[in-house]
Amino acid sequence: MPEFLVKVADERGHVTEQLENAHSEAEARDRYSSQGMLVYSVRPRGVLSTSGGGFRLRRKLKLEQFVIFNEQFITLVKAGLPIVTALDLLIRRQKKGMFRSLLEDVHGRVKAGESLSDSFTHHAVVPRLYTTTLLAGEKSGNLEEVLRRYINFQRLALTFRKKLTASMIYPTILIVMVIVMLTFLVTYVVPQFASLYTQLNAQLPPMTVFMLDVGTTIRKFFWLIVALLAGGLFLFWRAMRTETGAHRLDRIRLATPLLGGIWLKYQVAVFSRMLATLLSGGLPLVNALDTAGASMQSRSIKTAVTAAEQRVREGQPLARSLEATRTFPELSVEMIEVGESTGALPAMLTSVAEFFEEDVQTATTAAMSLIEPLILVFMGVVVVVVLLSLYLPIFSLGANIH
Repeated sequence: MPEFLVKVADERGHVTEQLENAHSEAEARDRYSSQGMLVYSVRPRGVLSTSGGGFRLRRKLKLEQFVIFNEQFITLVKAGLPIVTALDLLIRRQKKGMFRSLLEDVHGRVKAGESLSDSFTHHAVVPRLYTTTLLAGEKSGNLEEVLRRYINFQRLALTFRKKLTASMIYPTILIVMVIVMLTFLVTYVVPQFASLYTQLNAQLPPMTVFMLDVGTTIRKFFWLIVALLAGGLFLFWRAMRTETGAHRLDRIRLATPLLGGIWLKYQVAVFSRMLATLLSGGLPLVNALDTAGASMQSRSIKTAVTAAEQRVREGQPLARSLEATRTFPELSVEMIEVGESTGALPAMLTSVAEFFEEDVQTATTAAMSLIEPLILVFMGVVVVVVLLSLYLPIFSLGANIH
């Protein structure tokens, strides 16, 4: 049975977080409501969790699984089935798990009279872009077409993400090989030479002494070093999950030579395609900006979109509003301005997305072609330095013997 974290307040106003077993979020919520408690939130329990606002790792919705569900849902609705019946049929096809319990809760809410968009809004794992898209489809009476646009958007995003991931595989393998090689040399090879030179009582050059000291120290405190590194990475991960930490990390990303420009273009491409999807679904520009901005990974882009949204509310054009943030590339602003002046903003935003996606792929390929040789050169230099420092005394001893 799925587990849920339920945040409730009792009659005295004390807020606690309880772990509850239930078939759905609705069941867990009703169980506490019937006891006279105020239920703040109900969410599926993640892999790791603690109550009281401590460390939590929440499960995420698998995007591919979600896209497949929506395709099947559209097919059933297009065939004339009511939404409740379509959901019921799709729930039966789902394996036991978080997604099935989510759909069961949505099914229960829709059956009770809630709209489909409101039912999905209750689940934090569901992207805001999706619930806003559903709302636009319900208001326009064209749910099928709006969902089809959302699916197309997600399929393009998945394809683009897979291409970027594939281009990172080889550099990642090289980096892992470097780490494994250095660990082996420093923790095994160097201490072996240290033992040999101690027995020979040989006079060692400073370079060899330094390398032997490093190797023996690391081997002696290996697990302590591993624990400190793991703790540091955990603290860094925790800090990056805060708003301040996320902003700092994003600023560092954008300031990184070569990679910063790629990250900015990628985020602009995602924003443009997202905004085009929302506008094509009939959503007003201000609402579409609000949803697209909230869905962005980059905190700098999110802040810029929020500022642009405020200017658009005041009556300024979108292009000028984005330009005033000094975050978006000049070319993207110019293309959006053309789209506004011709009344074809969604189509132009799609063109902006396609242009920057292609630019990101080209720049990523170029960056990887530069990084891969650098990693190989670094690997070679490190190996030569380590081996040279270890074998220098042996060469000296051989020369003295002759």
